[in-house]
Order: sequence, then structure tokens, then C-alpha cells
Amino acid sequence: MNRLTEKLIHRLEDKGLSIIAIPRFLKDVAGAISIKHPIGLQEMNRRLDLLGWGPVEVDYHTLQLIIASLENGGLSTIEEDR
Repeated sequence: MNRLTEKLIHRLEDKGLSIIAIPRFLKDVAGAISIKHPIGLQEMNRRLDLLGWGPVEVDYHTLQLIIASLENGGLSTIEEDR
């Protein structure tokens, strides 16, 4: 697991996500980004709330980690590392 992936996983776990939920969460974030890119934090959190991720809020740093991870093939990397 690379450092970017490790940092992202730890950050998402600190926000209350279980390791099992992280791939699904990242897929939902990727879907929100693909609809409108660039996307603001307020809009991102609104979309995630509509998808049922309510208590989890994405901040700027976490969103940047997610984007970098997705650009690096992050979903497959995270799912392989589990």
C-alpha cells in the first residue's frame, strides 16, 4: 500500500468510516466528481448526504487526497490492499 493510500485510509477512518465502507464511499465521491468537476466542498457534502453518508463530511485536504488517489488508480489499489 502506498503512502497516499495509507494517508487517505487513516483520514477516512478518523472521519468515522470503517475500512469496509471506504471503497463504496470513494465510488460515491468519484461519481459526484464525474458529474461536475471541479466540485465545491459544500456541493460534495450535500451529494454525499443525499447518498446516506450524512455524518461524514469531506474537507478540502481529504477531497484532494481522494482525487489524487483516484487519479492513481486508487479504488483498485485500496480494494487489493484490504
